Amino acid sequence: MQTRKLGNLEVSAIGFGCMGLNFSYGQAPEKRDAIAVLRAAVERGVSFFDTAEVYGPLTNEELVGEALEPFKGKVVIATKFGFKVDPTGKSRWSGLDSRPEHIKEVAEGSLRRLRVEALDLFYQHRVDPDVPIEDVAGAVKDLIEQGKVRHFGLSEAGAQTIRRAHAVQPVTALQSEYSLWWRKPEGEIIPTLKELGIGFVPYSPLGRGFLTGAIDASTTFGEKDFRAALPRFSVEARQANQALIDALAGIASRKHATVAQIALAWLLAREPWIVPIPGTTKLHRLEENIGAAGVALAAGDLREIEDALAGVKVEGERYPEALERLTGR
Repeated sequence: MQTRKLGNLEVSAIGFGCMGLNFSYGQAPEKRDAIAVLRAAVERGVSFFDTAEVYGPLTNEELVGEALEPFKGKVVIATKFGFKVDPTGKSRWSGLDSRPEHIKEVAEGSLRRLRVEALDLFYQHRVDPDVPIEDVAGAVKDLIEQGKVRHFGLSEAGAQTIRRAHAVQPVTALQSEYSLWWRKPEGEIIPTLKELGIGFVPYSPLGRGFLTGAIDASTTFGEKDFRAALPRFSVEARQANQALIDALAGIASRKHATVAQIALAWLLAREPWIVPIPGTTKLHRLEENIGAAGVALAAGDLREIEDALAGVKVEGERYPEALERLTGR
């Protein structure tokens, strides 16, 4: 597996988003199977894993900690703070909380659940409008000085927030949604990251599964699958958005790749400091995702993709309004 740099943090070119192993995407696999997939990823060269205390809540960190404990020093684990978490698991969260004292409490819990001596990358999960970002960055800076955190990150933050945080404690990476069907970061965020030397970690790089081509208008989602509540996954939107998959299918065939691999290879071709974190519960999908790192897209291929997508209008908002308000601050 090739490696890339997020700031000065070296990770595999393709990471692993762990959320779906037991949170948000319907029926979770058995614990032993989830651990097996994570360890198979390490064996195949993946060294970058992403979790958060709110996933589960708390149980995703516990799963990742158990699975990756044998690989200490060989993997980079990113986790996140910033929500009020219900420890009973009855609800996902009950608002934002990035008060410095809360950040430090979260860090202690994450260290324990992940079974590590320091958190490799500690993201603010969403910007808290009630806490100045300078105070947030300062709290993480204290944790870095104490040896409990190695790198500071932000998620779904706006350009000015990134600049203000970076002035207090250098930001290693921004994690935000970015893919062939969500390209808003290209406007202001990516130029800001390039200027400041901050890495970019796209989450949902496969459009929450849609860009694999395995989801269509006939697909049904279980009651625990949060995609059922997303406007972009309504039946009407999926019918319209099939045009995106159709546009990519011919290119994928010519490159002897899958549509999913083209979507990931396109991200890798954007900038050398972009590291997507697709998630999966299946070994064959893991190998497919990893294989995307070997798909080289030349300038002509990229132009062909742009031309193919030019006539496709993606339908449906990515989040309901209440969740979208938490992004881009």
